[in-house]
Amino acid sequence: MPNALFDALFARHAGSTAPFLLMPDGGQVDHAAFQAQAAGYGAALAAAGLRPGDRLAVQLPKSVAMLGVYAACLREGIVFLPLNTAYTPSELRYFLENSGAALLLCDPGAEAALAPVADACGARLMTLDAAGQGSFAATVPADPGDRPVVDRGPDDLAALLYTSGTTGRSKGAMLTHDNLLSNARVLMDLWGFTDADVLLHALPIYHTHGLFVATHIALLAGAPMIFLPSFETGQVIDWLPRATAMMGVPTFYTRLLDDPRFTADCTSGMRLFVSGSAPLLAETHRAFEARTGHRILERYGMTETNMSTSNPLKGDRRPGTVGLPLPGVEVRITDPETGRVLPKDDIGVIEVRGTNVFRGYWQMPDKTAQEMRADGFFITGDLGRQGADGYVTLIGRAKDLVITGGLNVYPKEVEQALDAQPGVLESAVIGVPHPDFGEAVVAVLVPQPGAAPDPNALSQAIAPGLAAFKRPKQILLREALPRNTMGKVQKAELRRELADLFQA
Repeated sequence: MPNALFDALFARHAGSTAPFLLMPDGGQVDHAAFQAQAAGYGAALAAAGLRPGDRLAVQLPKSVAMLGVYAACLREGIVFLPLNTAYTPSELRYFLENSGAALLLCDPGAEAALAPVADACGARLMTLDAAGQGSFAATVPADPGDRPVVDRGPDDLAALLYTSGTTGRSKGAMLTHDNLLSNARVLMDLWGFTDADVLLHALPIYHTHGLFVATHIALLAGAPMIFLPSFETGQVIDWLPRATAMMGVPTFYTRLLDDPRFTADCTSGMRLFVSGSAPLLAETHRAFEARTGHRILERYGMTETNMSTSNPLKGDRRPGTVGLPLPGVEVRITDPETGRVLPKDDIGVIEVRGTNVFRGYWQMPDKTAQEMRADGFFITGDLGRQGADGYVTLIGRAKDLVITGGLNVYPKEVEQALDAQPGVLESAVIGVPHPDFGEAVVAVLVPQPGAAPDPNALSQAIAPGLAAFKRPKQILLREALPRNTMGKVQKAELRRELADLFQA
């Protein structure tokens, strides 16, 4: 039984001196050198006692070394568990305990803080820094020999990624070799990637977007990646003339638009900008096209499903939508209470079925059964509508729905009305406890630079287009909205902060 995922991503480039990673300092890493590193790391993991199916937890800065550990895991049949570098030791303890990870790799600077946590969880702790140095690196053999690649089947686990846990404990999404490979192949074809492309990579690689979407597509296509440690506006602008494609989150694109150095000239060699991980404002879409002549391609996915829909490479890329279901992926909209499939254009919960959909939640069979239909559809928890032409529009998370006086309010509808007003950069609409209505609609706004919108004037401006029950009971101004590392607005944090707003 072969290892189709490793073969497709890495083995096909064996011995190639073509560039794989273009580094910020001007250096480069070719495929042969990278694979030699990955083989050495694989030997070190095996020497540390890890066997196929074991979990390796990794909390490392984005680096060639971290990517090499991922390749080594695929090579050895070890389940890769990447963790956000912002997680604290107490947060990390949950992931180690829940996953039963055999080994935790961390930066040497975090060793003292994490050693007690790893010990308490029965996990070995080793270190690896961005330069490839540390106690783990010291165990890598100079010559790993002719180590065979471990056979893995399509249903074997490749990775365990934990969801953000905004409604409770994070859940470990079990992603198989076939989940990852099938999705990457579809996206490579759909987005037209070839070895003539150069992908600008400024995303983190502990997340689906940066690791599985961006990196896998580049490897399948044989396209080199400009491998930046993080998104820094000036650095991205400097590298754009050498790239043909970029994948990012909406924050990347708004920051680029805020910089006068970002012009049509520096994007003249680009063929594709992709956005995901959080909704892209239609205003940003239009402003980006006006500045550069490029229409951002927005797509939709999540940890549990990889990518599910995309606007077309050639065709109508519609601002405010996430496009059409991918080939081989089925999407339907259902009633959140009954599960009944709804007619076109009705708002309901998005459900997805296909080879992209994960195997379930690690050690949570009840939660898996709760969110996976008997016919194979996964209940995403996202609200949306699908038009008769197939295009999907996101409305928000089902948990963000506001029920005020027994009436449903979809936050996105109110946010769109507010965002269209002069002086408003962006908004987040939430429901907070209210003694009379159960929940009250509250809007938190970020003004445009130099603007000072008046909440009362805004309330009057949006009144003609919204029923009275949809209008915010209060409009609050903030310098910024709370976001996670992928740019998603953290409405749960706002709800916690404002929970007592209407309490006597």
